Amino acid sequence: MIPRLLPAGLALLIVLGTASCAGNGDEEKTMSLSRLEDKIRGGWAGQMIGVSFGEPTEFRYLGELVPEEALPEWRPERIVSTLNQDDLYVDMTFAAVLDEKGLDATTDDFGAMFRDAEYHLWHANLAARRALRRGVPATLSGTPEYNAHANDIDFQIEADFIGLMTPGMPQASNDLCLRAGRVMNYGDGILGGVFVSGMYSAAFFESDPRRVVEAGLATLPPESPYAQVIADVLEWSRLHPDDWTETWRLVNEKWDRREPCPAGALQPFNIDAKLNGAYIALGLLYGGGDFYETMKISTRAGQDSDCNPASAAGVLGVILGYEGIPTEYTSGIPTIADEKFSYTDYTFNTIVESTLRRAIAMVERTGGSVEGDSVTVRTQEFQPAALDLWDDYGSPVERVLVDDPRWIFSGDWEQESPASRSWVGTERWNGTAGAEASIELRGTGAIIAGSYMPSGGKADIYLDGELHRTVDVYSDEDATKSHESVWHAFGLQDGEHRLRVVVRGEQYVGTDGDQSSGTDVSLSYLVVFR
Repeated sequence: MIPRLLPAGLALLIVLGTASCAGNGDEEKTMSLSRLEDKIRGGWAGQMIGVSFGEPTEFRYLGELVPEEALPEWRPERIVSTLNQDDLYVDMTFAAVLDEKGLDATTDDFGAMFRDAEYHLWHANLAARRALRRGVPATLSGTPEYNAHANDIDFQIEADFIGLMTPGMPQASNDLCLRAGRVMNYGDGILGGVFVSGMYSAAFFESDPRRVVEAGLATLPPESPYAQVIADVLEWSRLHPDDWTETWRLVNEKWDRREPCPAGALQPFNIDAKLNGAYIALGLLYGGGDFYETMKISTRAGQDSDCNPASAAGVLGVILGYEGIPTEYTSGIPTIADEKFSYTDYTFNTIVESTLRRAIAMVERTGGSVEGDSVTVRTQEFQPAALDLWDDYGSPVERVLVDDPRWIFSGDWEQESPASRSWVGTERWNGTAGAEASIELRGTGAIIAGSYMPSGGKADIYLDGELHRTVDVYSDEDATKSHESVWHAFGLQDGEHRLRVVVRGEQYVGTDGDQSSGTDVSLSYLVVFR
């Protein structure tokens, strides 16, 4: 388990960071409307440039540095790919809720949009939408009870719209993050969005990237693992100011080991919010305000190496403003500035206009004012967001594949060999009522992983002889999704447990009439936590 209390040195660092970046709060700061618009434009442009820069290396380098020679040469036309990037269109569909419902939009409002979204999703987002479509309230769809990916990166890469509309107003940013982020995440997963949004908020009035990272840290509860990661990055970057790879090594050595996501547990793959958040901070701290260096470092850190430079370049884009970003990176944007992003009604120009309107409304709501071409912001102190943490799930200690003899199958389970789907490994599936699979484990939690399929049906999961939950593995999409949680439970009493999967032989039928094409249940492996 990660310790709940910070070492004295790191706790002091958080206190000092809060004092240095937050000021006294409730101070009035003024900028021109045109400068505010330029910074918002720079933030959206930075995301677009960063994600298209890092896209070719996304999850191709797991737990290892991306070689500099593997970075493709930048070309302005690469920016076109951003029109179909989930990093942007999911972000924008959340922004659309505020444009439709107003600044007081509720978690249920965000959840209703997400439930009906037709785009493909992964990890915490996919788990949340499945839960919403099965009647789970939006206030619970991101919790560990319903979402095995609660600490994943999803909200972290979708919270930019919040920071971009709360210049110098981190408390307003925190409030929006808690309302929107709980739809798909919990604990450190929500804090990923809080951290990134806090840095955006600070970047409107702060030009030093280190102080911006410290501002983001000040929005995190000091006892949270996420705060500990960022405090470590700040401390190690101070000790190794000229060697970002050493700080990267120290981060991985300490923090790249407790990923609960079934695809990443005990594997090199890591989509945990806080580890990838550390890579965002690396880029900002060691990039020194240079746009290319910031993107390059966040990309070369690996793992989610398009999302991380998107966030880092987005924050730096606010610091620099659109006009301050080197034109070699922005030169491709005008050609697509009036084309809509997939699944949205926004173009680059209209999302900037929409964000500016919301920022002005937030400024006025929090005691600021707009007169002529002048915006006066009543700034807020950077304070930790108040939310529940999730750090009691234990560590993944074992991954038991379905071809392990500890699994006991009854019924005619079909099997697909590793040779045909080596990334997934062996899978077994059955759609006949009464077919069973069982296994015994010792731990405090477990995830049964398998595939969501268009033909996915239903199964009853028994824990220690009692029906725990009826599940389905219908994908909700016209695609098969592997490494997904068929069933999970955390916080079990430490000891021996028995799991039994009983196929119901029933199709999934949704309340909206959506229906699976079969009754299959797929199993790949068991992840045990202790």
